[in-house]
Amino acid sequence: MRALAHWVSGTAGPTSFPYSAVLHEFHRVGKHFVEKSFLALLDEARARVASRAPACDDAPTRLLTDFLDVTLDKWDGRYDYRSYLALRLLPLPRGVDDPAPAAQAAAGRRDRDRLLVRLIADTLAFELDAAARTTGFLPQHRPGPAVVAKRCRLGVRAAAPALARLGLAEAVGGDTPATAAAGLHAVARDLASPADPPLRWSMLPVYVTHDEYLFLRVLQGYECLFAGVADELRSTVAVLAGDAPGAAADRLGYAADLLRAAAPLFSLLATMQPVSFRTFRQYTEGASAIQSRSYKLVESLCRTPEADRLDSVAYRSVPEVRARVRGGQPTVDEAYSSAVSDGRLTGADHSLVARRMAAFAGTLAQWRRAHHRVAVRMLGSRSGTGYTEGTPYLAQVSTAPVFTTVTTEPAAADRSEGRLA
Repeated sequence: MRALAHWVSGTAGPTSFPYSAVLHEFHRVGKHFVEKSFLALLDEARARVASRAPACDDAPTRLLTDFLDVTLDKWDGRYDYRSYLALRLLPLPRGVDDPAPAAQAAAGRRDRDRLLVRLIADTLAFELDAAARTTGFLPQHRPGPAVVAKRCRLGVRAAAPALARLGLAEAVGGDTPATAAAGLHAVARDLASPADPPLRWSMLPVYVTHDEYLFLRVLQGYECLFAGVADELRSTVAVLAGDAPGAAADRLGYAADLLRAAAPLFSLLATMQPVSFRTFRQYTEGASAIQSRSYKLVESLCRTPEADRLDSVAYRSVPEVRARVRGGQPTVDEAYSSAVSDGRLTGADHSLVARRMAAFAGTLAQWRRAHHRVAVRMLGSRSGTGYTEGTPYLAQVSTAPVFTTVTTEPAAADRSEGRLA
């Protein structure tokens, strides 16, 4: 507290803010249990930053503002899924209405792949440090050696597709799961951009249970993934509306590949110890994946949700996405129908786009079912933390059609049944 009090009472700028001391206090007890006197001091720090922000709207000031808003979410009474995952402290796209130009889109794909690899590698590095007893962070419910080895194996597998897209498929060696995980971490260290906030800032668990680290990183990984899928679907809509709609097949194929290749993330998440999950979950009330903006963007870019779905808690939790839908956000479903009825999408191109849509739908349906199975394993019949009834809600939405113009590819869906590891 002394370092924070010194900063608040002085004239030092954002680059001198005692991030490490603040993180140490949050990590010592968990975000839910940080002393009110400490949070009050952080609130004073935020007021001081806000007082200089109009004149000093530089990157360090914006980063510190984001950091303070994330750490003070419970203090402010606005704690939710996005603040729990500290999404403002990750280099994720903030959302745009128009598809990016080709070169920018390619750079965006690489940035997301780099972030996904770094998130997974950071998770495994924590597992190895905890197993070696070189960290005292999150000491409760440490897993045994077999679980650590399994996490290393699944994590390296989950990172492999992104590494391959980055041209680094051969960079990670290792004869054992642990050495492969260490190799992945070594590669990931070189993937950070100098402008990125330290990954450590985005690790703010609510309690001191070991498995919450894995939980947070995997959910952050899925946010990264769905942000990428949303970008691909936006581009799909734009291409379908143009003079060469057949090219939309490539975008749809890439989006399906992203989802399909990320399946090992659920297997990694399924290694969580249920008792650990139920322990830290007591302090996450108000934060739920139902508030995921990226997932709702994906869903609503595929087709316009029905009126009752749009009025449900799922969309009321993401008002900016709901407003886009009500404002007439174009969808893949509509763009495909127009391209076919206008006679712009015919023959082999028409067949290929329809097949890619069906395959994407099958992959998304597979992801929904895997999500439901993991939730059942961890939650049982308990209610959700997003004011939903929990797993019955996930079961209900898992069967909703992805598109109305094509059917879900059954083969892709059937292959997933019963597999998590």
